[in-house]
Amino acid sequence: MKSPLLQFFEYSHLPLNLQEISRPFYEFVHFMESKLPENAEKSTFLRKFLEAKDCAVRAAIFKDSV
Repeated sequence: MKSPLLQFFEYSHLPLNLQEISRPFYEFVHFMESKLPENAEKSTFLRKFLEAKDCAVRAAIFKDSV
């Protein structure tokens, strides 16, 4: 059964520059989701990897001065 968290790795709705950042996360998480057995550690991996992806996207749009 695929995790509902995978929906948050979709990237086609993003501008092209952010798609470049998000695409590798999408590809890797789908690979890992198919390889890892269902257990608490897999759920933790998915949540933390999602957090890492979100941080990478925010880093790409970061502005020094607001």
